[in-house]
Amino acid sequence: MASFKPTKIQVYPKLGEKVTQDTLYWKNYKAPVQIKEFGAITNIDFSPVAPHNFAVTAFTRVHIYGPFSQEPVKTFTRFKDTAYSGRFRSDGQLLVAGCEDSVVRLFDVSGKVALRMFKGHTKAVHVTDFTSDRYQILTGSDDYTCRLWDIPNATELNAYQEHTDYIRCGVASKLNRDLFITGSYDHTLKLFDARVDKSVMTMDHGQPVESLLLYPSEGLLVSAGGRYVKVWDLLKGGQPLVSLRNHHKTVTCLCLSSNGQRLLSASLDRHVKVYNTTNYKVVHNFDYAASILSLALAPDDESIVVGMTNAILSIKHRKSPEESKETSGQQRRRPSYRVFVKGKNYVPKQDDYLVSKPVKQHLAKYDKQLKKFNVTKALDTALETWTRHRKPEITVAVIKELDRRGTLKNALAGRDEQGLSQLLNFLIGNLVDPRFAPVLVTAADMILDIYQSVIGQSAVVDRQLLRLQELLEREIDYQQDLLEVLGMLDTMFASSLPRKEVPCCGISGSNGLAQGEASTSRPQLQAT
Repeated sequence: MASFKPTKIQVYPKLGEKVTQDTLYWKNYKAPVQIKEFGAITNIDFSPVAPHNFAVTAFTRVHIYGPFSQEPVKTFTRFKDTAYSGRFRSDGQLLVAGCEDSVVRLFDVSGKVALRMFKGHTKAVHVTDFTSDRYQILTGSDDYTCRLWDIPNATELNAYQEHTDYIRCGVASKLNRDLFITGSYDHTLKLFDARVDKSVMTMDHGQPVESLLLYPSEGLLVSAGGRYVKVWDLLKGGQPLVSLRNHHKTVTCLCLSSNGQRLLSASLDRHVKVYNTTNYKVVHNFDYAASILSLALAPDDESIVVGMTNAILSIKHRKSPEESKETSGQQRRRPSYRVFVKGKNYVPKQDDYLVSKPVKQHLAKYDKQLKKFNVTKALDTALETWTRHRKPEITVAVIKELDRRGTLKNALAGRDEQGLSQLLNFLIGNLVDPRFAPVLVTAADMILDIYQSVIGQSAVVDRQLLRLQELLEREIDYQQDLLEVLGMLDTMFASSLPRKEVPCCGISGSNGLAQGEASTSRPQLQAT
């Protein structure tokens, strides 16, 4: 009796990942260093001056880490409740942070005790920043107000109450000390001028605003809220330029690369997207283990630091040129590999006696069912969730094998509503795929023949059949359009080819007759 032959799974060519300069640039980072913090990491800020330490705000602490340290080089713990928005001044010597207790604290980076405490807000302060002249602080709070404070005198300069919901983000201009922008959960962005007692520009984001970012030229503003990232032209009165929706959950933070040509956005969907600021297309993507609350890039993009909801701080450092060369070069095989493959390619000589070792055949689950002629169970196995979504070629191969055996109709028949719905879902997802269409069209015909009598008894199946019909009609329209385009292209190619006359020897150009035939073809009249 012949041995059972496993189902042959067709191998289809895979399209390789398109390797671009962005791919090479953003993949050139080492494995991440992960540090456990005391709570969710709500803010990360790099010092503008060397050695570019970064402040991490998590729970009731603000930790300052060195560029390559895994332990904090400085810790500020003088907070009575959760701290927010720890930010460096442009000279890197002072740090400001808000708190859940509504008090804003100013620290000297080289000290421990707060230099100043600004009291005036009545609820949690989530937004802090320094103005460009270094002598004022911008704050935004859940009491719907944003305020300007004078550092030397520790006094409040201005208070604005135009938002109607929590203020959760804000940014001060680096070119003009009087300008700053705030974003609120009331869906609006407001541009304020400290020389005026009210806002000078208002933009509607359409979602609760989580983060703001100004371009270095400060002509463009980027806002993030909900699933949207939007770009605004401030020089044209806050005109919206681009609206991006590449995340599946709320976008929490924004960041700009050192050269200003790449925009990064992080989200609760665990992804960091990198956009080209010329056309705002996604050029790279980072995946993380948990939802992301904060993101920062070191100067020259030397490090990517991400803070997550699970209190993990992830730090990726750029590889040195030597490490990049080692990675790109072919790595040497380990000795264990050489031992493992030893003798694999040995060819026996003429006088050698070869002792063959029986190889045990390992069959897949669906092949075991086919071997027992359980065709329905074999098809059910091939239609399992993981297989039909990740490896549809296996499901198609089993259907093809059943069709070859002539038992496909038996395997498709006798299904309940759930089983039939699984089959139709698979057809809807893969029927128009040119790799699978020849096999699945046959299966679809059989399903319609078998179950035509039960159409109208199940609303779920009826909806799926309608979707299948719409899918096929749309595909037929596409094919007809493509044939028309192909005909147009053929006509264009034919008309663009130069015409050449092919001369034939002995053929007259006027009537196509050979010379001499004309005189003999007519009867000659002779006088008698």
